[in-house]
Amino acid sequence: LGLIYKIDVSDNGEVALDMTLTAPNCPAADFIMEDIRQKVESVEGVTSATINLVFEPEWDKDMMSEEAKLELGFL
Repeated sequence: LGLIYKIDVSDNGEVALDMTLTAPNCPAADFIMEDIRQKVESVEGVTSATINLVFEPEWDKDMMSEEAKLELGFL
């Protein structure tokens, strides 16, 4: 969906990830961020994950892949 803006991985396996949401007041924000943190930390070689919620640039549907647009009926 284009919600992940940046992923940095250090040599010691620490991951810092910048992501956004489709709306700033998303009621599932806490769940989504914790789920992503758990998934990233389950990857072999990852020692920790920090998820940073950002709203710049503002998300819009043009950030979605063609496959995601097709799947969700935007094409």
